[in-house]
Amino acid sequence: MKEDSQSNKVYSELRKKILSNQLVPGTRLKEDVWATKTEVSRVSVREALNRLLGEALLEVGEKGGYYVKSMTAADIREIREIRELLELGALRLAFNHVTESDIAELDRICDDFSAMVKNGYFSGACEADVKFHETLINLSRNAKLKQLYELSNIPLFHLKLGRSLTHMDDYELTDKEHREILKALKTKSLKKAEDFLVKHLTRGETASLELE
Repeated sequence: MKEDSQSNKVYSELRKKILSNQLVPGTRLKEDVWATKTEVSRVSVREALNRLLGEALLEVGEKGGYYVKSMTAADIREIREIRELLELGALRLAFNHVTESDIAELDRICDDFSAMVKNGYFSGACEADVKFHETLINLSRNAKLKQLYELSNIPLFHLKLGRSLTHMDDYELTDKEHREILKALKTKSLKKAEDFLVKHLTRGETASLELE
């Protein structure tokens, strides 16, 4: 495998884990460890880490080393604001041309999320959550909007991952809210879909701030 392909492989893997909070803020990412895990060279890992650093998903520690970037209350608020703008825009663009196959895909994602939570696989649930929101963006059929969303590197609010079982309530509410958004799409109620999405993102912000 070429060096750039190896670097992209590591980048994609780490980005997915950061955005779904499988790699939580403050986690150190070591070149040798990830070179072994992903079976690529340390040079490829370093390139991937520098790329993530440039996208502000990582930060350099006081004594060096790469760490998953921690979020302040201001960061969390701004993330919610930009997600709201982009995802509401995607909903409005998508609304008149959502197909039955689009609805079926969202249904599958919701079912995957429910199954992951039921079986205690919370990192998998986080990935399904990412997939749900990325799919909403994709339904806009707008490549520029999708690019903006991806470049924003918007993390989720599942900062409770790996902590006590008190996060079960959060996952159950997330499941319910996803299905409310989907139901509104099915019934062609744009206003309800928008209201449920805003409610969902605002609750995510509040839940995150409560952990500060």
